[in-house]
Amino acid sequence: MRCTLCHGDRIAKSAVQERIPVDSDIVLVSLEVLVCQSCGERFYDRATMRRLEEIEDDLAAHKRPLREIGKVMELVSD
Repeated sequence: MRCTLCHGDRIAKSAVQERIPVDSDIVLVSLEVLVCQSCGERFYDRATMRRLEEIEDDLAAHKRPLREIGKVMELVSD
């Protein structure tokens, strides 16, 4: 397999975190997908895409438990 972006041939399974926005929050979903080791392009199979879509739907319906792991703060201008 070659990367569709850089045409490199160094593609391996890697642990990644996909970000799904939910209102003003971001939910991190840990996955193992094929990643080009040269440019970082990710390759998702159909099952992984279906899983992400199901998670996204469940999050929109508040069907998945979430754990807060930090906060991002914004400086209010004077």
